[in-house]
Amino acid sequence: MKRAKFIKYLNEHNCGFIKHGAKHDKYMNHNNGQRTMIPRHPDIDEDLSDLICKQLGIPKPKNS
Repeated sequence: MKRAKFIKYLNEHNCGFIKHGAKHDKYMNHNNGQRTMIPRHPDIDEDLSDLICKQLGIPKPKNS
């Protein structure tokens, strides 16, 4: 999945950007306070997107 599409998916589930790291960005689920880091790669593979969603407490994307 392209990073931009995944970020849009996160925003639709009330997860937002918090701050930049060296090679990652920190995102937080505003509903439950869970946080995670997302790499700034052009593509995010299905396993990584599933893990990020699990860490944020949101459902996995259907079209990974």
